[in-house]
Amino acid sequence: MNYPWHYYLMAVFYIVAGIGHFVKPKWYLRVMPPFLPSHRTLVILSGVVEILLGIGLFFPLVKDSALILIIAMLVLFLTVHVYMLSGKEASAGIPLWILILRLPLQFLLMYWAYAYLNL
Repeated sequence: MNYPWHYYLMAVFYIVAGIGHFVKPKWYLRVMPPFLPSHRTLVILSGVVEILLGIGLFFPLVKDSALILIIAMLVLFLTVHVYMLSGKEASAGIPLWILILRLPLQFLLMYWAYAYLNL
C-alpha cells in the first residue's frame, strides 16, 4: 500500500488511542455514561477494537472494512462525548470549550477515515 503519511498517522493514532484504554483505564471508566452496562468490559473492548482497527489499516485485504468500522466506532463514541457535556462530574475535569470542540472533531475523524475508502 502506498498511501500518504497521514494515512499511516491515522493508523498509529488508533493503535495508540487503543493502548490508552489499558494504560489509563480509570480515566475511561470515569467518562462512561451510567446507562451503559459493564463499564470495565466496554473500556477493554473498545481499546482492543481500536488497536485491531488501527492494525487493520496496514492490510489491503481488510483496509476498507477497518475504515467502515472506525467510522461506526466513532459514531458510537459520540454517546460518551455528549454524556461528558452533561455536567462537571461527567466532564472528567476537561474544560467545556474542549468538550464542545470534540464533537466536530469526531466528525472530522469520520471524514478522515471515509476519505480513504474505495467504494
